[in-house]
Amino acid sequence: MRLEPHQMPSDPRGLRTSRRRSRRVRLAALLAGAVAASLLGGSPALAGTAPEPSVPKLRLPSPPGGDDVRVLVFHGSAGEEPPTVDAGIEAIEAIGRSGPAAERFTITATGDPSVFATEKLGRYNAVVFLSGGGDVLDPAQEAGLESYMEAGGGFLGVHDAARAEPYSEWFGGLVGARPADGAPGKVQRATVETGDRRNPSTRDLPAEWKRPDRWLNWAENPSGSVHTVARVRESTYSPGEGAMGWDHPVSWCRDYDGGRSFYTGMGGTADSFQEADFRTHLRGALMWTTRLARADCKATITSNYEAKRLTSPNKPGESDQIGEPHGLATADDGRVYYIGRGGGDAEAPVVTDWEDPEIGKGEGTVHVWDPATEKAEKVGSLTVFGNKGGGDELVKVEEGLLGIALDPGFASNGWMYLHWTPHSELDRDTHMAERRVSRFTVDAKTGKLDESSEKVLLKWPVQVHSCCHAGGGMAFDSRHNLYIATGDNNSSQFSDGYSGNNPEPDFKGVSFADARRTAGNTNNLNGKILRIHPEDDGTYTLPEGNLFTGEEDDEGGGKTRGEIYVMGVRNPARISVDTETDTLYAGWVGPDAGAPSTTWGPAKYDTFARITKAGNHGWPYCMGNKQPYRDRNLPDPEKPLDWYDCDRLQNESPNNDGLVDIPPAEPNNIWYSPQGGAPDYPRDENGVPSYKEDEQELLLPWLKGGGQATMNGPVYRYDASTASEEKWPAYWDGKWFVGDFYDQEQPRHAVVMPDGDEAGALPVHAESLRKIIPIGEGGIRNLMDWKFAPDGSLYVLDYGRGFFTSDDKSALWRVSYKGGAATPKPGDVVGEAAGR
Repeated sequence: MRLEPHQMPSDPRGLRTSRRRSRRVRLAALLAGAVAASLLGGSPALAGTAPEPSVPKLRLPSPPGGDDVRVLVFHGSAGEEPPTVDAGIEAIEAIGRSGPAAERFTITATGDPSVFATEKLGRYNAVVFLSGGGDVLDPAQEAGLESYMEAGGGFLGVHDAARAEPYSEWFGGLVGARPADGAPGKVQRATVETGDRRNPSTRDLPAEWKRPDRWLNWAENPSGSVHTVARVRESTYSPGEGAMGWDHPVSWCRDYDGGRSFYTGMGGTADSFQEADFRTHLRGALMWTTRLARADCKATITSNYEAKRLTSPNKPGESDQIGEPHGLATADDGRVYYIGRGGGDAEAPVVTDWEDPEIGKGEGTVHVWDPATEKAEKVGSLTVFGNKGGGDELVKVEEGLLGIALDPGFASNGWMYLHWTPHSELDRDTHMAERRVSRFTVDAKTGKLDESSEKVLLKWPVQVHSCCHAGGGMAFDSRHNLYIATGDNNSSQFSDGYSGNNPEPDFKGVSFADARRTAGNTNNLNGKILRIHPEDDGTYTLPEGNLFTGEEDDEGGGKTRGEIYVMGVRNPARISVDTETDTLYAGWVGPDAGAPSTTWGPAKYDTFARITKAGNHGWPYCMGNKQPYRDRNLPDPEKPLDWYDCDRLQNESPNNDGLVDIPPAEPNNIWYSPQGGAPDYPRDENGVPSYKEDEQELLLPWLKGGGQATMNGPVYRYDASTASEEKWPAYWDGKWFVGDFYDQEQPRHAVVMPDGDEAGALPVHAESLRKIIPIGEGGIRNLMDWKFAPDGSLYVLDYGRGFFTSDDKSALWRVSYKGGAATPKPGDVVGEAAGR
């Protein structure tokens, strides 16, 4: 039953002066419409140019309403009343009568807009617009709604409410976006991604919520100016003209003009209001707008973040601020340590002649940024093989100082682990080098790296005749196991950018184009993620659960390495471990083929994986979701052989000294190519994809590559006990940050993974970070590493604009949150719900 509004006493507390600008915009638009109508021979809506009428001010309590929670449901429309009104009123009334007593409310439903021009409006905790489109409020009524919001009121708009007050700039801001023309009017079933897993409107809903509705497109995408709690996945329905693409907000909220505004584009059918999940969505929205619950509706609004460059350009000829950026680690006391690979500034000489003892000699640098002093300092350096400049893959090199990790007890022991290629161990005759992981001590008094303190934990040979793909990332888990990412250090140019499995090219007996010698080899530490447990004496032990023990007697024994946790990765430059779950997250760079081949297999895939157990992640046999390459071998590597069987892999390379029967390929979670995100193809009876571009399906449309190089990021963990007011909000908790070195169409997103640890599960939601971690020439264009500090702020390395060097854009940045606490403020939360 619809109830008409009743008289309520006024309350003069918190009276504010209403803004008039939006009403002037509205009246000007009406006047312009009247003139146009007159010129066209129609009846003008307004006559003359009379001055704007005086708009009365409302004296409303601040915040409106009280502990006796009331909701005003307004359903007035300029034209025919929407057929959803009765169902909507019934649903909101039922929501108000259900649930815990402290969360109940009563409603008043009316189609009479005069209530907005009376002080009785101040009795309502929230206002719901179930209205249709059109000009439903006169200037005095809209001024009353403005006064209500300025006093701290709550607003909930449903579906066609976005069409109301079409001439009002202020009301357009209140709802957040206006519908575009051309959206399909029919009811369609679609998938809604509820990306905010903490907001009361979405936390109890499925992460992938399938439901029918009439879906709206927006004239302008509101992402970044509102906090989006849910998006509709356009690939699951026909969005029609004006489609938004992967970022199609459908429900959002924000603090607006002193109050709280929530809008949902759902609720376009009467049946929607009968859905239990949709009522759950409305209940959560009403809990916040009525002040029965607090919520953070600021977390994804771009203006709430500040990206600040911390380091200055180096002094000429010096590396006083930064080296060639290549990795960072954050200490418990807030200091940030970051390393330079080995390239000098653009004017620094490079030696490429193998006859010269100085070939490739560079300085791997260690700097620290101290937030207490806001200064950068160089605290150490290592002489590395890693400075040969650019050129083709038989000239350039990616070795050097590659990775950094701080011991879990760094605050007391000062132990720093560095992953590096010492110049002193270079063999210029064989073009072989030594990669090592060493522990150094940072002197507690001087703050400097003590080079004499080195203890070499682990070392292994790498060929350096050909570039590239050195890897380098390191991370600790909660049990103090150290993960070490190593690249396969092979060229794919001899396989036309596909599998990288050409056994023929070698230098003095060592293949440099066959990743089956490295990444696909159970007896080689390259192309792997290793896991060891460092001991206090500078040695290491092997934790249980690695892929091999090193003691396997298969095929005669002696063909495995116990340090291997993950094999089959190409260039895992960045890894991270979520110490809350001890889940490993990794990203690796793919080969160079720009398009799929029906002869050789998939295009270059850059890959991200959530890894919960030891396994083989496919390279160079399979990529993506177990998409195989074609085998090749001697005597004619140009002749395609059989497709690899991802479930029954065999390493039959003449360069293999490990097992022939190797673990099956695991599927990966995220992969992308120049064609787009997660390309997939129809498969034949043997499971081989067609690899035809016109048959591909892009499973993750928010992704695209081109020039591409994965830069895996952390999983954010919100710490409420941290006193910092600049920590990223709880919205991001549990989200996995994935990015790319480049910043055009490549990923820079936070993703929500489904619950559980299903191998190869796709993300259920992605949130763009491109405006928060700014792209472009003046921003962080070339993302090299990113990690959260204990205070909850994000530190990011920008590599700079050249390769194998540092320049004036090479920098350490800090991205901090400035949006403040959730709303309403604790003192304004209603009654018994105040503690929630």
